Amino acid sequence: MLEIPESYTIAGQLNHTIKGKIISYVKANKSPHSFAWYYGKPEDYDELLSGKEVGTSRAIGCMVEIEAEDCRIVLGDGASIRYYDDLKKIPGKHQLYVEFDDGTALVSTIQMYGGIFAFRDGEFDNMYYIAAKTKPSPLSDDFNREYFASLRDEKTNKLSAKAFLATEQRIPGLGNGVLQDILYNAGIHPKRQMANVSDEEYSKLFDVVKETLKTMADGGGRDTEKDLFGNPGGYKTYLSKKTLWTPCTRCGYELHKDNYMGGTIYYCEHCQS
Repeated sequence: MLEIPESYTIAGQLNHTIKGKIISYVKANKSPHSFAWYYGKPEDYDELLSGKEVGTSRAIGCMVEIEAEDCRIVLGDGASIRYYDDLKKIPGKHQLYVEFDDGTALVSTIQMYGGIFAFRDGEFDNMYYIAAKTKPSPLSDDFNREYFASLRDEKTNKLSAKAFLATEQRIPGLGNGVLQDILYNAGIHPKRQMANVSDEEYSKLFDVVKETLKTMADGGGRDTEKDLFGNPGGYKTYLSKKTLWTPCTRCGYELHKDNYMGGTIYYCEHCQS
């Protein structure tokens, strides 16, 4: 799933591969998927986008936004994005196919669920998209200590650490995936109530959010996810499905998992409390 490090990585790769190319053909919803969501009618995407020159791609939370003159293509967190310079290698099933004038293509497939949106700039009023565009990214200077302090109040103190960081679009793009290593580095258990997180711990949590996400992004994303070319990210996760039941690299205790808030959490019983 796309989260901040992956959207950042893929947006950068798109700027090196498709910027300046002309869209020659678009096919959306070739392989219907029950949990693939589109803006408007997918059958209209070819008319909307063909002939447009690709501009800058940007990471917006867990989304990747691609400029196409007066239009935008936005791919959400559940969308797998791949670039092909050989059209013979294009997979038979996909939810979005964008071919360029030089015989290359961008293909997106939905695994569990995800959004694929094409629209004229300014038309899209999706609340998650707007929140991601208007709130500062932890990778930016605008996401500072003062801003992070503003996220905490009496209401959020009733939440668990996981709920605080990864719900209600408080920090768009920070989801259950990157959450694991952030809380591991902060020494905070995902189930701990925020009311029990001291001011000192909260200050450290700010540093950890910034530092962990930057390290993940600089590494090309997490090793549990893949980039634009299908390669796994270079950041090795401490806590993920790849490290479950292995010894903690800090204390040697076996790492555990649990189901919590509709997803899986990974943790070290000894290093996180």
